[in-house]
Formats: sequence, structure tokens, C-alpha cells
Amino acid sequence: MKTKKIISSAILAIALFTGISSFAQNVVEVAVGSENHTTLVAAVKAAGLVDTLTGAGPFTVFAPTNAAFDKLPTGTVASLLEPANLKTLQGILTYHVVAGKIDSKAVVAAIKAGKGKAVLTTVQGGTLTASLKGENVIVTDEKGGVATITAVDLDASNGIIHVIDTVLMHK
Repeated sequence: MKTKKIISSAILAIALFTGISSFAQNVVEVAVGSENHTTLVAAVKAAGLVDTLTGAGPFTVFAPTNAAFDKLPTGTVASLLEPANLKTLQGILTYHVVAGKIDSKAVVAAIKAGKGKAVLTTVQGGTLTASLKGENVIVTDEKGGVATITAVDLDASNGIIHVIDTVLMHK
């Protein structure tokens, strides 16, 4: 018993000293640590949302990968990152965030309870519709765009992240 306690303390000390304590990372720090989310991180910074998303939350973030942003028409990302498009960028990013911590089991349970669909209200004020396609959870935006959740339940101190393969757009 004492050996386990010493080992646990040593692991915690190493994690704190090296800064790799994943259980203490907020949703932004988790995204920063992912090489597949550099565009998302740049967008969050450009939109001035770092302070918001490092707050208490909890948040459920549907995080598009770099490849998801690459699907947008050429020049879209560069245009969105311009200061003149700040409000548009903020709207798109907050459309990917739902208040509360909704893990994959809760999403699937909500879909089943909703007879095949679960409507989620985003921080932006719009809605996303989650459903099942085979064994995959898909998220449909207000414009009919569809994203597949490719990784689930990336835990953060102030919420949870689900990775998606397409950028979602609100009306």
C-alpha cells in the first residue's frame, strides 16, 4: 500500500514538474497539444475566445481537425482570421460548443431517447442534431452539413472534446 502511494506521488510530481498533467488541462490546452488541431487553435486565438474556453465551463466541444478546415473553399480560413471577420469567426467557433459536459454515452443515450435524433443547443444559440449512421455518431448543422465524430471523450478539466471531420456552419 505504501509503495503504491509513493509511486503515485512520484508520477504526480513528474507530471506537474514537466507540465504534462492531462487531467488538469482545459479544453484549449488539450487542443493546443494536438497536432491535428493547429488551425482550430489559431482560430480560437484570433477570435479572442481563449479566456472564455479556459473558463470554468463545463463545455462540450466538437473540434474540427485541420483536415476539416481544409475542406472549406480556398481562402476561407485566411479570410476568417482577418480582424474584419471577428464576429463571423466567433459565431462559427461558438457554434461548435455546447454548454455542459456531454460524453459519448450521453450523446448516444440522447439520440436513442429522441427516437434517432438529439438536438443540442450551442453556445452561439443555434442547434446541432446528433444521430447515428451505422455505429458512427454524426452531427448535422443548420445548413444540412454533416460531420462524423472521429474521436470521443477527450477529457479536460472544464469539459470534454469530440473530434469531428467537418467544420459545422450555422444559419
